Amino acid sequence: MHVFVKDNDVGQALRVLKKRMQREGVFREMKRRRAYEKPSERRVREKAAAVRRHRKTMRKRMEREGY
Repeated sequence: MHVFVKDNDVGQALRVLKKRMQREGVFREMKRRRAYEKPSERRVREKAAAVRRHRKTMRKRMEREGY
């Protein structure tokens, strides 16, 4: 990942870097890897994420198709 510093403005470059890392999920991944996660907990977490994704797609589909 590259962030260019313009006019020696390191603060702006740092904000851009943090925003990109947030968008790509780097902070979430670091937090998740901080401690061991049991396989059963991992399955529960991934299943919950799948349900959220499915509900979001269904909600968007309902808005688009209107029924």
